[in-house]
Amino acid sequence: MDRSADSSTASASTAAPFVTSVRVRYAETDAAGVVYYANYLAYFEVARVEWLRALGCPVREAEARGVHLPVVEARVRYLLPARLDDLLEIHVRPHDVKRASFSFDYEVRRGDELLARGYTRHAAVERETLRPLPVPAWLHDLFRLAQRDTGPQPAAEPESAAEPRAAQPADESDRR
Repeated sequence: MDRSADSSTASASTAAPFVTSVRVRYAETDAAGVVYYANYLAYFEVARVEWLRALGCPVREAEARGVHLPVVEARVRYLLPARLDDLLEIHVRPHDVKRASFSFDYEVRRGDELLARGYTRHAAVERETLRPLPVPAWLHDLFRLAQRDTGPQPAAEPESAAEPRAAQPADESDRR
């Protein structure tokens, strides 16, 4: 997959990641006591939604502007299991902004341990018709703001003792 940003937006992957925390709940685990694999995509969504909120654009505001940002591709590479009551840090960083789509890279960490990494690719679509749209200028502005400010950070991370660290973008082998 081509991970280079087009000329309309500098490579956002150089920005520090936004980090939010999620505590694993019982309902998110499987019979083996580990986080069920599909829940990592929900963790990605939590981080992405909080990233937008921290930049001053809650998802409802994007929808009010007549734009939906559906996931059109997703990938997760599982490295270590997360378990009940683990406090996870979800690192998110925008990447690969194109004319009508963009990506986010993610890392899921428990302290110093990297548990999973992945990405989601999103399209910009018109809310009523679901027809593709160019990525709106206001969203390009958010990507630039995140890069310039080394990414937003939440006001407080619940129960997190670890300081956020820069996440490495998913390597190209993760996208095959």
